[in-house]
Amino acid sequence: MKPNSKRFIEAFNQIDYSLRTHYNIKRSLSFSDMVRKSTSFSSIIRKFEEDLIDYSRLRNAIIHNSNDEITIAEPHDEVTDKIERIAKIISTPPTVLDTVCKKGVLAVDYNVKVIEVIKLIAKSGFSNIPVYKNSCLIGVANGQKILNELGIALEQKNDLTNFITSKTIEEIIKPTEFQSYYALADAKLTIEEALNMFYSNRKLLVILVSRTGDMQEPTIGIVTASDIMDMNTILDSY
Repeated sequence: MKPNSKRFIEAFNQIDYSLRTHYNIKRSLSFSDMVRKSTSFSSIIRKFEEDLIDYSRLRNAIIHNSNDEITIAEPHDEVTDKIERIAKIISTPPTVLDTVCKKGVLAVDYNVKVIEVIKLIAKSGFSNIPVYKNSCLIGVANGQKILNELGIALEQKNDLTNFITSKTIEEIIKPTEFQSYYALADAKLTIEEALNMFYSNRKLLVILVSRTGDMQEPTIGIVTASDIMDMNTILDSY
């Protein structure tokens, strides 16, 4: 069985390598400064910032004050287990496709009437339906936003039956809203990256996942703001 000091150093080096590689941080920057810099990119590093800085001091004590015969400090089991868990989250983070993504995604064509989209949302329980035109993603049919359009139609004293049976979904989705409320990502999207996307844009409702993140590809998974709590729980227990 490996001593805790060896396990600790291996995990520490794994974290150091992963952060420098992922965020393209120079070797000349100290580990502590690298951690502080990484907090602006990573919610995981923000969460464990103080722990990692403390671990840097412990690492220095082990490396610089030990020799082949004597190890100056053996980390406690709790410390060793924790740094290994942090190393695992950073170096092999869980992806949304493997965890929280809603798969078997439904999609509609741009010329489908609003009434059919409403029926599909009601039947499927999915409140966000990607809309495609000539195999290209042009927007998302969102249940709440459709309801808002119906409310506007009522205020304008329009006939709702005529509205939902004559209007196509393309006519009521707003492409200008896509960047504010929706995002597209590739299949490698990690839980941490998804959380960062939601935290950096509080208006974001949905992340659509395709194979390479191209709008010409079918959507293979959907992550919504309602998944944030589940994603945090997964990271806490990963």
